[in-house]
Amino acid sequence: MSESARAAASGAEGTGRGGSRPARGGQKARLGLFARIARFIRQIVAELKKVVRPTRAELLRYTSVVMVFVGVVMAFVTVLDLGIGSLVAWVFGG
Repeated sequence: MSESARAAASGAEGTGRGGSRPARGGQKARLGLFARIARFIRQIVAELKKVVRPTRAELLRYTSVVMVFVGVVMAFVTVLDLGIGSLVAWVFGG
């Protein structure tokens, strides 16, 4: 059996099983479990360092905007609910 046939046969046997994969683009061999966990934790810390926290004034402004928006939507839903309830009562004689 030639080398290419042997390589093709071994490649066909390993498909769909999550076995060893060849390195992509010249990357090193796959890291172990603990190395992958450590890399994941380092990436989390790096992303958290990018987070920009709002100042107290910004936080109060954002909170007030959200509260006003929730109040407006709540008033709209209340008026809509009362209107539909009145319409149903008028149609069905309740």
